[in-house]
Amino acid sequence: MPAKFVTSNAPLTALDVMQDAPVIPVITLDDPGIAVDLAHALVAGGIRMLEVTLRTAAALACVRRIAQGCPDAVVGVGTVCSARDVAAAVDAGARFAVSPGYTPALGVACRAHALPLLPGAVTPSEIMAALEDGFGELKFFPAFQSGAAAMLKALAGPFPHVRFCPTGGITAANATEFLLLPNVACVGGSWLVPADAVGSRDFDRIESLARAAAALPRN
Repeated sequence: MPAKFVTSNAPLTALDVMQDAPVIPVITLDDPGIAVDLAHALVAGGIRMLEVTLRTAAALACVRRIAQGCPDAVVGVGTVCSARDVAAAVDAGARFAVSPGYTPALGVACRAHALPLLPGAVTPSEIMAALEDGFGELKFFPAFQSGAAAMLKALAGPFPHVRFCPTGGITAANATEFLLLPNVACVGGSWLVPADAVGSRDFDRIESLARAAAALPRN
């Protein structure tokens, strides 16, 4: 499916985030000083939906830098676990949120801030809870440890209209196995931003990895 152009002012949905490219990079940054250059490298490679995880003290500063300094990127926040995280993400300029799980309070907070959410779910009960609150685009996490492609195939039977973004254990070598499943819209992965490349500021390598990821086949 060709990428849908998302302008800086256009309303954004969770499905827009998932359909834009085959891979959403899962980014963990300690240094706001490299955030914009990293974002430019990913965008140059064809990856615009950028998930910056709330796993470091610098995460929100990095989101703010990207939102202000790389207008061609659509920056979001990952590891969102509470209403406080949602408010901080919006304040920093995030345009979507990704969570390892789901609670009704998190759903309420994202709706209140008009922030598209990809909540995590791996079991039928978790999927049903998210669906009950109107969330049909979900993060399947941790994907590899939760049955991988075989589990997603099984979930397609009772939940044919749910679209998943498997994350956790996804690599360049196994991404296509997931992307060709009919209920998978994209995958999440950190291999686009390897720690050694980020640390050495090897943005050419990151752009190359992004370009290869953007070209992955999918259903």
